[in-house]
Amino acid sequence: MGGVIECICTGLPVGLGEPIFSSLEADISRAVFSIPAVKAIEFGSGFLGSEKKGSENNDLFTIKNGNIVTKTNNAGGILGGLSNGMPIRMRIGFKPASSISRTQRTLDISTLSEIDLTVTGRHDPCVVPRAPPVVESIVSVIIADHALRSGFIGTVLE
Repeated sequence: MGGVIECICTGLPVGLGEPIFSSLEADISRAVFSIPAVKAIEFGSGFLGSEKKGSENNDLFTIKNGNIVTKTNNAGGILGGLSNGMPIRMRIGFKPASSISRTQRTLDISTLSEIDLTVTGRHDPCVVPRAPPVVESIVSVIIADHALRSGFIGTVLE
């Protein structure tokens, strides 16, 4: 079985990220795709947003409790590669595990013939229940890196 994990990052400052060559979305995506079994990532309205008109998907700005916010969060907290102060919302898709106990057809490359393969041993039928702390950790590292580069936290030692 595969599945989807939603990750939401709150309380971030406006301006994390470096547009074009090191955008926040690009760096998060690159890191998340290094997790085995990840096959998709979307931010905000994601794929559903591609089916809407700009007038339907735009995030309109407003003031709430003295802060500039958006009425919706279709951008998922990132605009133009920079955090916009709204929660960063992403959904990560994981493929089903291929190491299953069911006999499957495969190829024996030494004989170039099809054979049956049965994987033995203990394997998770679904990696998704184990993945949330991995996703949270890797996203946190990328956000911390951008916060250091942008001067929002600490100093970068050389």
